[in-house]
Amino acid sequence: MTKRLSPYRLGATLYMPATRSDIAKSVLSNEIEGLRSIVICLEDAVSEADVPAAMDNLKQILAALRSAKAEGQGAEWPLVFIRPRHTEMGQYLTTSLDLSPVDGLVLPKFTLASLPQWWEIMKDTHLCMMPTLETEDVFDVMQMRELATTLVRHPCHDRIIVLRIGGNDLMNVISLRRPRNLTLYDSPMGYVIKMLVAVFGSRDFALTSPVCEHIDDHDVMERELALDIAHGLVGKTAIHPNQIAKIERALMVTPADHADALRILNSSQAVFKSQGAMCEPATHRRWAARILEQALVYGIAQESPQEGVRLVTLTNQH
Repeated sequence: MTKRLSPYRLGATLYMPATRSDIAKSVLSNEIEGLRSIVICLEDAVSEADVPAAMDNLKQILAALRSAKAEGQGAEWPLVFIRPRHTEMGQYLTTSLDLSPVDGLVLPKFTLASLPQWWEIMKDTHLCMMPTLETEDVFDVMQMRELATTLVRHPCHDRIIVLRIGGNDLMNVISLRRPRNLTLYDSPMGYVIKMLVAVFGSRDFALTSPVCEHIDDHDVMERELALDIAHGLVGKTAIHPNQIAKIERALMVTPADHADALRILNSSQAVFKSQGAMCEPATHRRWAARILEQALVYGIAQESPQEGVRLVTLTNQH
């Protein structure tokens, strides 16, 4: 069985249409600073007419990555995933192409009904899974609870890195688009994210946040990132390299949280005060373990008391 990758290794996951000619170069040269994971998209980012060209380009990308790996490269590459268009394309990818340089597949429009098909496609491969929750079913808490309880005991469980929340597709279901000056949490997606965290997070699944498509409005994205972190989301989809640094900074752990986490995990007291707040190891231990895992990957952000600016201090990046 393939070992599940840590969800904290994803960071800002950059989606790139499979028609782009610079994907292999982006992976091989690590030219996009801070990039931890990419998704080569054959679904929404590629029109139906461009699918043949996208598939041809994908074959060239895979050949370039295989060749580089054969020469001993790959240790510092970002994680590479492919998002097929549907199960038929997923079947083609796993049976007709050599996906040895690829870490996993993003499963579009994932539902309880499609789980058997996707598992049949994935079970005999080395690939990890990132199912995307983006269909009408997602608005129904009962259906999400049924999906969550099924996934917990399904053989695919250890292959699932995270569940991705497909914000734009979910907004499309209810004929809405993200407001320009508001975060997703100010829209009906606020309810959806809270519900998914409650249903899946309580069963120890990690979730990632939808993309912020307002590429140039970093104020909205920063407000949204703060709420992502408050809801326990472990990463965020990016559609432009200029979003990566913002997402990485948001995923850094504050000194106060890091200090509390250490005290909680090392204390023999049932309850104690730390930095003006109550710490209760019996109820805060899981949070503390997550904070330390996150800090190992993204580091600790130090705040300048003079300027209120978060300065980067990396501890141990992977």
